[in-house]
Order: sequence, then C-alpha cells, then structure tokens
Amino acid sequence: MSVENNKQWYIDNFTRFESHLNGEKNLFPHAGRRNALEKLAVTGFPTLKEEEWKYTNVAPIIKNGFYPAYAINENNINKKELEKNFFCGLECHRLVFINGLYSKELSKVNSLPKGAVVASLRDAIKTNPELVKKYITLPEKANAFTLLNNAYNLDGLFVYLPKGSIVETPVQVLFINGNGEENVLSSPRNIIAAEENSSVNLVFSYLGAGSKSYFTNVITDVHLGENASVSVYKIQNENDNSYHIEKADVIQGASSRFNHYSVSFGGSIVRNDINSSLEGENGECHYYGLYLANGNRHIDNHTFVDHASPNCLSNELYKGILDDEARGVFNGKIVVRPDAQKTNAYQTNRNILLTDEAKIHTKPQLEIFADDVKCSHGATVGRLDETAYFYIRSRGVPAEMAKSMLIRAFANDVIESVKIPELKEQLNHMIFSHLNRVEITNQ
Repeated sequence: MSVENNKQWYIDNFTRFESHLNGEKNLFPHAGRRNALEKLAVTGFPTLKEEEWKYTNVAPIIKNGFYPAYAINENNINKKELEKNFFCGLECHRLVFINGLYSKELSKVNSLPKGAVVASLRDAIKTNPELVKKYITLPEKANAFTLLNNAYNLDGLFVYLPKGSIVETPVQVLFINGNGEENVLSSPRNIIAAEENSSVNLVFSYLGAGSKSYFTNVITDVHLGENASVSVYKIQNENDNSYHIEKADVIQGASSRFNHYSVSFGGSIVRNDINSSLEGENGECHYYGLYLANGNRHIDNHTFVDHASPNCLSNELYKGILDDEARGVFNGKIVVRPDAQKTNAYQTNRNILLTDEAKIHTKPQLEIFADDVKCSHGATVGRLDETAYFYIRSRGVPAEMAKSMLIRAFANDVIESVKIPELKEQLNHMIFSHLNRVEITNQ
C-alpha cells in the first residue's frame, strides 16, 4: 500500500469508526477529530529526507492499514499474568487499557487527595469537560502520526492534581495492545496536569498480547505548575511484530521538577520523542534512557530540551545495547535561549555494539545563545570490555553470566536512578531475561 493510499485508508475508515461513537459525537473532542482528519489529508508521513527522521524508515508502518480500536475484549486477558506486570504493592493505583481503551474491570484507583483526578480520559471528558479542555490541544505543527492519534483517539490516562496535592503511591498504567487481534491501531492520549506544589509518580508499561502485528501511536502531554514534581517511568516491552511511536510534550513552570525514565525492550520499530520546555526560572528536567535491541529491531530516541528561562538545569543520560542486526538512533538537542543565563545542561549517550552488524546513529546537539552557562554533551560507541570478561570468566563464572554481568554493570547508573525499589528490582529481572541471548563477537 502506498503512502497516499495509506492516508486514504484512514480517511475512508473514519466514517466506520465514527458510527461506533454514538453520543460521543456530540462531545467537544469530536470537532478536533474531524479537524485532525482534514489536516491528515494534506500532511505527509515522515520520510528519510527529513532531518528528524533520516535514520528511521517508517515505511513498514505506513504500508499497513491498521484498524482503529473502538471496543475492548477483556476475555483474552489472563489476570494472573496481568499481575506479574504490576511493580508495586496492592495499595498502588492501577489502570489498565486494552488497545488504548480503559478497562474498569481490571483497574483500581484508591483514595486520592481532595480534588485530585486519576481516571480514564474518556470518562473525564464526560464528567468534567471544562477541566479537560484546558489541557487538550492540537499542536500547530503536527506530523501525520500526531494527526492520526488526534483523529482516532478515544481514551487514555487523565491525571489532574490541584494545588498542594501529593499522591503518595505510584500510579501504575498498563497498556496491553494487540490482544489477539490483527492490525489493531491503539491511540492513547495521556494528559498529566500538576498544579503548584503537587507531585505524582507514574509508571507506564506498554505490553503486547500475542504475536500479531499492531501499532501503538501515543501522545502524552505533561503540564507542571510552580514547584510541582512529576516522575514518569516508561517501560516499553511489546512484541516483535509491533510498532510503537510516542510524542511527549512537557511544559514546566518555575521551580518545577520533571523526571523521565525510558526503558525500551521490544517492538519492530520504536520511536520515543520527548520534548521539555523550561518556561519558569529554576526548573529542572532529568532524562534517563536504556534501550536493548536484538534481531532486526529498530529503536529511535529523540529528545529536545528548550531552556527558555534562566537558572534552570537539565541532565540526560541514555545508554544503548544493540545485538545481532539491530539499529539504534539517539538524537538529543538542547537549546539555550538568549535570556536563559545561568543554565546548566548536560547530555550523554553511550552505546555497546555486540556484533559487527549492529549499528547506532548518535547525534547530541547544543545550541547556545546565552553566555553565562555550563553545558556539555558527548557520545560513545564501543564493545564489551574483553579484559574484564576474561577476568570474570577466570573466577569460574559461566560465559553467559559473565556477559550479563558486564552489560548489567554498563546499564547500572540508569537503573540505579530509579526511585521506586519494586520497579528497580523488576527492571533488573527484565534486563537479565533479555540478556540470555547476547554474545561477544569473536569469542
């Protein structure tokens, strides 16, 4: 299917999708869906000719016609298996989405501070539309994937924290995609709005149910008021035949703190695109990323931090481990505006290639228009330390365990930055599970 025919596929299928909305066609988001669909008709999907996409070929995604999800099937979900994917104790808030649609049966939200909302976006639109309207927008410059989400989005996570609200226990959100169906389009829209002096920790887990092909196309918007604190932990562990694209935009007020942790394990093509705008003085943002890929998988991490105010801090650390013929991309850009004096901005990308065929394209960038700043960036690409490997083996450690130990040590500073002990332990198990197949070239 050509690109143009692919766009026409989604335009033609909108009427079918719309027919399942019933009364929701009268709610305010529907005008936005139609607006996005009109823009999609004249907007191209990203190509290798575009600088931001020059190393990520999305042709395998756009040649397929994915069917937008409008109903859920909870019968295929194994509840015992589901429990294994929750990281904290029973007192945590739990929300489950199947193909991007909220499952009330599988979810549980405990008591919250007065006025706080942790809910399905679909439900929030029905019960508090004016609150949602404040935070849901369509960017002026949107590519076809963003427009596709806006056209076909029905649900997602909605979090609203009024001034001074502290959510003590993490909010765990499980996105189960595929669920035995072929060529499903999952289009969650997540909105997190934290007003002055509020805080929350969120754990997003993206999982594949079964082995069939599907496409997860996500938008996440985060708004932080003065002195607000939000931490987002994203664990992407979907199946080999899946595709995953997320665009996350973060707007930060004065003295706010945003932490983002991205761990990518699975998926045929994965693109994580996160952007922070530090719009108030003394704001901080911290990005941590770890990506492991084997086979022919492709994982692309794009970050952008806009230092628009003085006395702000940003820090990025991304690490990649690529095996077989896997491909990785890291493109990190930091812009320091003329008025953003006293900026501290740091960015590091480190990669290990386990075979001669694995490849990484890394491009850290700094654009500085202020003169009183401290900024640095760097990238490295290398192999496992052969001397350390032979030393560990000489102590009687089996070969596979020795390799796993070296790679785990390489990933350590990313994992150790995780502040939730139960999540950190689970991530360690997941890393060792994914390292069972690694090999050192020429050993």
